[in-house]
Amino acid sequence: MKKTIILLAAALTITTLTIIATAYNFLFSDNVRQDGYLYIYDKSDPVEFLKLADSSGLFIKLSRLQVSAKTEKLSVAEPGRYRIAKGMGSREIVRMVKYGWQAPVNITLSSHIRTKERVASILSRNLRADSVSILKMLKNDSLAKSFGFDNANFIGMFIPNTYELFWTITPEEIAKRFKREYDLFWKGEREQRAERIGLTPQQVVTLASIVSEETNVKAEYPVIAGVYLNRIAKGIPLQADPTVKFAIGDFGLKRILFKHLETSSPYNTYKVNGLPPGPINIPPLQAVDGVLNRAEHKYLYFCASEALDGTHAFSESLGEHNRRARAYHSALNRLNIR
Repeated sequence: MKKTIILLAAALTITTLTIIATAYNFLFSDNVRQDGYLYIYDKSDPVEFLKLADSSGLFIKLSRLQVSAKTEKLSVAEPGRYRIAKGMGSREIVRMVKYGWQAPVNITLSSHIRTKERVASILSRNLRADSVSILKMLKNDSLAKSFGFDNANFIGMFIPNTYELFWTITPEEIAKRFKREYDLFWKGEREQRAERIGLTPQQVVTLASIVSEETNVKAEYPVIAGVYLNRIAKGIPLQADPTVKFAIGDFGLKRILFKHLETSSPYNTYKVNGLPPGPINIPPLQAVDGVLNRAEHKYLYFCASEALDGTHAFSESLGEHNRRARAYHSALNRLNIR
């Protein structure tokens, strides 16, 4: 009798351990076939979640997820972009979608982007929100106004950088995030420098966008900024060729002709005094700082240098400027460059 009891106890122990091992295997053992991402677009019930999981092809056994969904009392799988990696167990995956522990997306917004359409296209590539909804946000006058901008200069709020965003972020949340980054960028010394040169931060960005298109030589940013600020102070039109390209919408234009200078647009600084109503691109931060640290000089003109090295020759008078311009064209002629 005693021997029978011992045998029964041993059998029960083995059975219990087997059940525990099986449960552990279902909940915690690797259930991922390959690394990837699981995308859940909307709040999903367990049935919908399991369908998405099955169609993703990422998991070894769907039955393990089913068991984990029950033991974790999953009622709703939250929308998100979830990083699925080899070695993950079913319980970890279910808890991840239950609590919305999604992986962030890195999005790089570079400088020299000229249009809101382009900004919307870049942001929408790796987000749930599409380019149409993001563009609608970028063109929302009341939203821009609530942040202290208008429709023309709103694009200047978008500082070039790499950002960590969640895939499910809404267009309005995108705007709020970029406004926080903008405020951090301008807080303190930069805002004070803008005030000292008599410009608002929005005007600094607008001028920086012009400066950045005038030269590829970053060391020239403060000098060219100084030229334009001198012209503004004297009431002389900026006469900046990049603004004409923006006004006519031809960004690849190689030569500005007289007919282009007659374009009627608030962005044509040959016809309108002062700065245009907004930036003609998202300027690099070095150009913004170049404006804030403008060089003090008396230059009012500049043209490409006869050295043909990408630098510019600066002049205080129109006569001097014309001589430098002729020297540049002579250098081109000597090399038979047309």
